[in-house]
Amino acid sequence: MDFEEFDVDIERIIKKSSTNASSCTVTEALNWIDSTWYAPASKSARWMDLIGDYAGAEPFDIPYYNAVLDDPLLALAKDDDPSFQIIHGIYLMERILNEFRRRSANFEIVFFNANRHLVLQAGGSDFAVASRALARRILYKHIHLSDKNWVDYHVQTKPMFVMINDGGTLKEGVDGPFAAHQVLAQRLFIFDLLASGLAMAPLHGADFKDTKILSFVFESKLRLSHRGRIPNAVLSAGVTARDVLATQEHESFDQVRDCVLVEAPTSLSCLDLRTILTDIGTTYLLAFKGDTQPSLLAVFIIHILLLKNISIQDRARRLEPMKSDFSNSLTKSFLPRILRATEAVVVAKNVFIEVDTRSFLSILRFLSEHQAQSLTEILGPTLAKDAGEIFSKLKLPELNFSCFSIFFLPRGSYEMPVPLKLLPFTNRVFDEELSVVRIATEGVACPNQIEHDTLFSDTQHWHNHKKAILPKHLGGDSAAPMTEWQRNRKLRSDQRFMKTLHDQASTLTGASGAVLEQVKILSVASLANQRITKPKVVHARSSGKNASKLSKADAIRENNIAKKESKQVSESAAWVASRIQEMESLDSTGLEKYLQALTRNPRTREASVGTEIRLYRMNRLLREWIYTTNPDSSTSRNKYSLMLMRLVKEVWEIGFGTKEIASVITSVLISLGFNDYIDNLVIPGSTDDRALTFRFVKLLKTKTNTPIYEFMRVQEHPIVWQLQFFGEFMDRSMDSQADRRVLFKPDAWQREVLDAIDQNMSLLVVVAAPTSAGKTFISYYAMEKILRGSDDGILVYIAPTKALVAQVAAEIYARFSKDLNGRGCWAIHSRDYKVHDPQNCQILVTVPEILAIMLLSPLLAKTWTPRLRYVILDEIHTIGQQEGGAVWEQILLLSPCPIIGLSATVGAPERFNEWLESVQKAGGFHHKFVHYPHRYSHLRKFFYNIHDTPRDAFQGLSTYKSTERMRFLHPLSMLSFGARSLPSDLALEAADALNLYRALSACTALDPSVLATLDPVSSLPSRKLLQQKDVIRYEEVLKQHLTPLLSSFDSRDPGTPLSRVITHLQDDVLSHVPDDVLNSQPDRDACGLNLIRLVADLHAQGDLPAIFFSFDRSDCEHMTQILDDVLQTQEDEWRENSPEWKHKLAQYDAYLEGAKERERKAARASKRKGDAEDEHVDTSEWQASFRPDDPLPDFSFAGQSTVPPPPEWALKSLRRGIAVHHAGMNRGYRSLVESLFRRGFIRIIFATGTLALGINAPTKTSVFCGDSPFLTALMYRQCAGRAGRRGYDLLGKVVFYGLSMSRVQRLVLSKLPSLAAGFPVTSTLIVRLFNLLEGSDYSTIAVAAIQRLLRLSQVSFGSEEGKYQLLHHLRFSIDYLRRARLLDEQGKPLNLFGIAAQLYYTEPSNLALVALLRSGVIHKICAQPSLRLAKRDFILLMAHLFGRRYLPPAYMTEKYIMDVVKKSPSMVMMPPLSKAAREVLIEQDREILEIFTGYALTYGSQHDDNLGPDHILPLSKREISGIAEDEPSLIRDYLRRTAIRVVARSLFVANSGHDDHFDSVHDLARTARRGMNLNEHIIPSFEGITRQSNQGDGDYALNAYILDFYMHGQVAALAAANAIRRGDVWFLLQEFDLTLMSVRGVLEQLLLKRAAGEKDAMPEDEDLGEEVDSKCASLGWEDEDEEEEESDKQEQGRQETTRDSQGPRGASSADWRVFKVVSGALEEFHEKFKAMWA
Repeated sequence: MDFEEFDVDIERIIKKSSTNASSCTVTEALNWIDSTWYAPASKSARWMDLIGDYAGAEPFDIPYYNAVLDDPLLALAKDDDPSFQIIHGIYLMERILNEFRRRSANFEIVFFNANRHLVLQAGGSDFAVASRALARRILYKHIHLSDKNWVDYHVQTKPMFVMINDGGTLKEGVDGPFAAHQVLAQRLFIFDLLASGLAMAPLHGADFKDTKILSFVFESKLRLSHRGRIPNAVLSAGVTARDVLATQEHESFDQVRDCVLVEAPTSLSCLDLRTILTDIGTTYLLAFKGDTQPSLLAVFIIHILLLKNISIQDRARRLEPMKSDFSNSLTKSFLPRILRATEAVVVAKNVFIEVDTRSFLSILRFLSEHQAQSLTEILGPTLAKDAGEIFSKLKLPELNFSCFSIFFLPRGSYEMPVPLKLLPFTNRVFDEELSVVRIATEGVACPNQIEHDTLFSDTQHWHNHKKAILPKHLGGDSAAPMTEWQRNRKLRSDQRFMKTLHDQASTLTGASGAVLEQVKILSVASLANQRITKPKVVHARSSGKNASKLSKADAIRENNIAKKESKQVSESAAWVASRIQEMESLDSTGLEKYLQALTRNPRTREASVGTEIRLYRMNRLLREWIYTTNPDSSTSRNKYSLMLMRLVKEVWEIGFGTKEIASVITSVLISLGFNDYIDNLVIPGSTDDRALTFRFVKLLKTKTNTPIYEFMRVQEHPIVWQLQFFGEFMDRSMDSQADRRVLFKPDAWQREVLDAIDQNMSLLVVVAAPTSAGKTFISYYAMEKILRGSDDGILVYIAPTKALVAQVAAEIYARFSKDLNGRGCWAIHSRDYKVHDPQNCQILVTVPEILAIMLLSPLLAKTWTPRLRYVILDEIHTIGQQEGGAVWEQILLLSPCPIIGLSATVGAPERFNEWLESVQKAGGFHHKFVHYPHRYSHLRKFFYNIHDTPRDAFQGLSTYKSTERMRFLHPLSMLSFGARSLPSDLALEAADALNLYRALSACTALDPSVLATLDPVSSLPSRKLLQQKDVIRYEEVLKQHLTPLLSSFDSRDPGTPLSRVITHLQDDVLSHVPDDVLNSQPDRDACGLNLIRLVADLHAQGDLPAIFFSFDRSDCEHMTQILDDVLQTQEDEWRENSPEWKHKLAQYDAYLEGAKERERKAARASKRKGDAEDEHVDTSEWQASFRPDDPLPDFSFAGQSTVPPPPEWALKSLRRGIAVHHAGMNRGYRSLVESLFRRGFIRIIFATGTLALGINAPTKTSVFCGDSPFLTALMYRQCAGRAGRRGYDLLGKVVFYGLSMSRVQRLVLSKLPSLAAGFPVTSTLIVRLFNLLEGSDYSTIAVAAIQRLLRLSQVSFGSEEGKYQLLHHLRFSIDYLRRARLLDEQGKPLNLFGIAAQLYYTEPSNLALVALLRSGVIHKICAQPSLRLAKRDFILLMAHLFGRRYLPPAYMTEKYIMDVVKKSPSMVMMPPLSKAAREVLIEQDREILEIFTGYALTYGSQHDDNLGPDHILPLSKREISGIAEDEPSLIRDYLRRTAIRVVARSLFVANSGHDDHFDSVHDLARTARRGMNLNEHIIPSFEGITRQSNQGDGDYALNAYILDFYMHGQVAALAAANAIRRGDVWFLLQEFDLTLMSVRGVLEQLLLKRAAGEKDAMPEDEDLGEEVDSKCASLGWEDEDEEEEESDKQEQGRQETTRDSQGPRGASSADWRVFKVVSGALEEFHEKFKAMWA
C-alpha cells in the first residue's frame, strides 16, 4: 500500500503509453518495456539486507549459474582464452551458495530453461556459447537437481523471491548483435515472475557484507492479467527475440544431439568413463565428418582420463603460451565442436564429466615435444591401455603430435610474491598477545615519515572544544560561569522538561494496569549516618502453657483491634448495602458502567466487599437470563453461562467465604451443570455467618436440591465448554508463587531471573511476545538492586531507539526516587540530547552507540567505567540488523560487568547464547539462559475481507453497523499455503485446539485409536477449572500428531487428510472468495476508500484502541489524512443537514447572548455571599463547555474520558483521537501521542515500526496496513505482540488489511531467522583501543577489556575467525594504521585520529577522508578562487564518501535519466570522483592490498597445518585430490613441476591460472584458500569508492541526492527524481549533516589549539595535509537543543567564526581556507536542512 505512489500503476501507465504500431523491433520493444515499466519500477525498489531485513528464514530461489559463469576470474567462455576450467566454476558455485548457507539463508537452486539465453549468451561466439552451455549442464548435474516443473514447484514450495540477473542494460549488457534480444527476453521473464506473486532481487551487484546480503528488492505488485495489457507489438517482439536466440543456440547443437541419440546408443547401466569418452569421440566424428582433428580429439580424451589421477594442486596452471593463429583455430573450430559433443553426451546419458582445457593444452604441448617417448612411458601403463582401447573403438588414424610443437611459445619467468615487511611496533599490552605472530619487520621506523608527528590527547568533546569530557567532580575543568539570563533560561528549560516527563510518567502503568507508584530509596550514606534508635518492642502472643494468660496491656490491645475490625466490617457492610440499593434502579447498561467506576474505589479491594459485589452482579445476570425473551436459546446460554462462570472464578480467587456464599456458589454450579466442580470452586463457610445484603435468586428446589431452571445447564461436557468459551479467562500462571522481592506472584522462570540477578550473574532472557510475557520487571528489579546497594554503582540500560530511551527514563522517574545530594539518580544520553549528567548518575538510559563511545573513552576508563555494575540490552536481537549490529557486539565484548540481554524475538537463541556465555565467562561472570516461549494473552488473527462490498455507506459512528468483513483465521487453516512444518511460536487458543480435534475427528485424519487418546474429555483434567498450562500440554500433543500429516502434505491435493482438515477449519465466507482474488493485493485506491470502514468496524466491535502498522512514514501520514478527511466531510454534511445540530447551535447562540446577564447574576451573588437565601446561579449548563468547532463524537474516535483535550497547536487529527507515530516526527509530538494513547484519548495510531520496539503503548488490536518488504517475520511478531494489554485485555487481536491471503499465511507461518552478526574488530576499533590504553594511562579496566577481547576463542558469533587468525589480522591492521600515520611505534594515536574515531560507523569512508586530508587533495579543492565552487566540490567529494545510496541499473539508462532530469532540478546521477582524489585512494588501496596480502601469505605459510587441506569443495565437501598411482608417469611429473604453487590463493581459483598476486582486496578476500576467513569488509579498502559507477554489469551508480539537495534544497525533487522516499529524506540528510559537523569540529579544535600556542602544536608552515592533531573526544555527540533561540545563537557564532578572514594565530592560510570552505558548506547545507521542517 504505497500512497506516496512510488509503486507503478501498471494499468494506468500502459494505457497512457500504449503504442498503436502493429509491430516494432526488438530494441524498440526493450525501450518501451524499460521506460514504461522497468525503470519506474526500479524507483520503488529498496536496497536492503535480503536475509536480516527481508526474507529471514523464508525460502527463496537462486539460479546461480549466472553469477558463476560471469565471474571475471573464471577461465571459461572467454573469446581470447581457449580455457574451460569447470572445477573452478563448481568451486565458485559452491562458495557462493555456502555464503548464503553461512548466513542461515533458506534457499533452493533453480535452473530456468526460459531464461537460458541470457546465461548462454546466445548469438555470441561459438566457443563462448558452447562453453557456457556445457558448463551449465555440468553445474546442473553437480548439484543433483531434479527437473521440477516450475508451476508445481512454485505452488508447493512458495518461494518468497527469486534472486536473478535482470539482464542489465543495453549500454552495459552483453556485447554482440543479440544483446537486445537477451535483455528483452529476460525483462519479460522477470515481468512474469513478478506477476506470479514472487518478488525479485537482482543478483548482479548484490553486496555480501559480513553476514548481510544486500541488494535491491522489487516487490510483487503485478497480476497475471497485466501481461495482457502489454501491447501486442511488444509481446510479438519478445517472442521473436526468444525464437532468434533459440535458433542461435540450437543451430550447431541439433546435429550433434542427433548423432549422439541415433548413432551412439549406450546402455545407461554399464556407463563408465571409457564408455562416455567413446561416446563423445563418436559423436564428434559423426557430427563433423570431413572436418575433424583426430590428434586433438585423442589429447582431449587423454586429458579427461588423466584428470581423475591429478591433484587439484597439479591442475593449477597458467595458459600455455601459443601463437595467436593456433589459439584462434582452437576457439573457432575444435574446442566449440568437442564441447558441443561433450554436452550432447552429458545430456543424453545424464552423466557428470570434468573438462580442463588448460591441462589439455599442457598435455598437448608435452606430447608434441616428446614424440620419441611412447604413450605408455608418458601416461603410464594403465592410462595408456585405456586410451588405446578408446582410440581403437574410434578407429583413429596414427597419431602425430609433433606437428603442434611449432605453435607453442617459450614460457615466461615467474616470481613468487614476497610478504611485506612490517613496520616496527611494540606495546606492553599488545606485545604479549601478539607474541604468536612471527613476522619480519623493517629496520626503519616509517617510510615518508613527516618530521613532526603529533600525539593525540583525548580530553575534549567532539563538537565543542571548549568542554572537557570529565566534569569538575571527576577531575575535569570547571564549567564556565553562566550569566543570570543563562541560569534562568536553563532553569526554565529544566522545569519544562521535568513537567513533560512527569506528565508522561503519570500515564505509564504496570502489569496490572494500575498507575505506577514511586518508590523512595534512601541513599546508602544517609542510612549509615542515621542514629541508632531504640527498636520498638513488638508484643506478640506467647505460645505454650501460658498462652491463654494475656497481660492487661495485651488484652486491651487485642480488644481495640477487634473493635476496629468489627467497625470496619460494619462500615463495609453498610457501604455495600448502599451501593447495591443504588444499583437496583439501574438497567444492565447502567449497571456495567457503575460497576466499572466502582472498581476504582479502594474499598472494593476488601475481600468481603469484592465478593459481595460480584455475587450481586451474578444475581442480576441470573435475573436477566430468567426473564429474557429466549432464555433457552444457545446464544443466551453461552452468553450468561460464560459471565457467571467468570464471576464464580473471581469469587474463588478472592478466597472469602461464608456459609451463605458457599450455598450460593453451589447453587449456581449445579444449575450450570458443574456439579463435579463444587469441591474445588466453593470456599468452605467460615465462622463468620454474616448474611448477604440482598436476596439471591433461588436456583434449586428445596427438597430435591435439583435445578429449577433446566435451560441453564450447559449442553457440552464441562471440559469441552471450557475449551469452547472459557479459554481467554483461564488461569495463566505457570507455577506462580509469592515472592517478597516483587509485588506480584512471579512464575517459575521469573524467579529464576530474580535469583540470577541476586547472584550478579549475566543473563540472556528470551520470552515470547513483546507486550505480555512479563519481562519488563527484570530491568527495574536490577535497577532497584543497584540503587539500594550503593550510591556510586551504575546500571546502563540500552534501548535500540530514541523513543524507547525517553519512555524508559519516564518509567524510571515514575518508579524510583533517590536523594543523592543534588545528583540525579538517572540520566538520558542519546545521539541528539542529554538529560541530567550521564557521568554522575546511577541509572543511565542510552542508545548502543553512546555506551560504546563511553566504554572506549580513555578518561572515563579511569573514573566512570569501573563503577559499572550491570548493562541491560533490551531488544538484543537488534544485534543482527544491517546497521549498528557491530556496536552491540562491541558492547558485549568490552563491558566490564555482567550483562542482561532481553528479547522476545530471537531465532535459534541457543546458538547466540553459546557465544554470549563464552564472552561472559571470559570476563569472569557466570551466565544463565532463560527461555520462556508462552504469551500471557493469546493473539487472535483476522483477515479483513476488502473484496466484499458493504451494504451501507458510512454516515457516523452512532448509526454504523459492523460490515462483518473481519473474518477469523484459525492458525492451522493457514497451512493451505503449503507449509511443511509449524513455527515453534504458533500457539493455539483453547477453542482452536478443540476445533482442531473436531476437524481431525470429522475428517478421520487420524487412526480412531489415536483420536480416542486426543479426546479432550479423557485427556484433560476434570473436576477443576482448566488452566492455560493444561491447554498448552494438550496443544503440544495435537501438534505431535500433525507432524506426520505435514510431512506428506500436498496443498494441491484436496483429498489428503490434512487438506480436508484445513478446509474444515477455514472461514466459510473466505472460502467462497476466488483464490486469485484472495491472493492478490488490493490496489491503494480500494485500501484508502475502505479505511474508514475498517476503523468503524473495530469501533463497533469494541476492538479499539488499535495501532495501524505501515512501514512507510509517508503512508502513515497519508492514511491519517484520508481518515481525517472522511470524518470531516461526513461531519460537515451532517452539520449542514441535521435539525438537531441546528437546534443545538440556536441554544448555544442564545446562551452566548445571555452572557452579560449571567455575569451580573454572578456579581450579585458574590456580594451577597453568606446569605442563606442567596439566589443560586447555575453554572453547569452544557453550553459552558460547548465548542462548536470540536469534532462531534459521532465523527471522532477520541476516547470519551475526563482527560483534558490535546493542545490547540497539535494536528487537527489529534482532536479526533487519530495520530501518527514515526521516527521522523518531532520528539515532543511523539511523547504527546504516546501519553494521550495511554490515557485513552487517542485510540488510533498509524505507526511504523517505532511502536514495535518496547514502547509502552498498550493496544487491544494490531492492524497491518498493506504489504512492505520491511514486514518480516521478526517485525510481524514485534508489531503483533503489541496487542493484548496485560491488566486490560485477556485477548489481543491482529487484523490484516490490504494484504493478500498468501502473504498473510506466509507471515503467520514464518519462522524467526537465527541471529547473524559481523566481525566487530575493525581498523577504527583497533586504533580506538590504543587510544583507550594511552589516554587512560593503561588503566586496569582498559587493559582487562583488551586482553579479554584478544583471548576469546571466537570474537564474533557470526564469524569463523579463530583466535590466531584474529591476532594476525590485528598485527597487519596495526601496520596499516602505522603507515596511515594514525599510530606511532608504541601504539599512541596520532594526527587525524579524531576524524577516524568520530566517524567510526562509516568505515572505510572515515579512513578515506583521512587519506585525502593527508594527501592535500582537499586543500587543493578548497584553494579554488571561487568559494562557491570550492564548497560545491567539497560537498561532491563528501557525497562520494558518506551517505552513499545506489541507483538500480534500469534507472540509469540515458533516455530515462534525461527524461527525469529535464523535469527536475536534480542531476540524479552522481558526477565522478575527481581524478586527484581517485588516484590518491587507488594508491592507498595498493598499499592496503600489499599489507593484507602479506597477512594472507604469512598466515598461510605459518599455519598451513591448522588451515587444513585446500582440495575440498566448500559446500559438498567433495575432495578433488586425484587418485594416487604407483605407476611411473612422465606426464604427471611434468604437470607437477609446471603447476602454479600458491600459499594464500585457493587451489580451485589457481586452476584458472591465478597465483598469489592479487588485483584487489575484493580479489584477495573472495579467493583466499580454505580456512583463511578473510572478511573483505573489515579490511579498509577504498575499492568501492574508487570504482567508477556503472562501468560494468552489476555496478550501480551513486545517487546524487546529497549534492542535489545542497544545490537546490527541494525535498519534492529528491522524491520525484532521486527516488528517495519522503519519509527517509530527513534521516539521510541528518546523517550527512552530522558528518559535516564532526569534520568541522575536528578542524576547529586543531586550529584553536594552534592559536593557543601549546607546545605540541605544529609549526605554522605545516598544513592539514601534513599534520593534524584533532584533540577531539570519544564521548559522542553534544547536545542539540531544539529551541530556536539557542540554535540561532550557535549558528550566529559559527558565522562569525567563518567571517574571520584572518583566522587564528598559528594557522596556515591553506588550513584556514579548508576550515572556511568546510564551515561554509556546513552552514549552507544545514540552513537548507533546517528549512525542510520550518
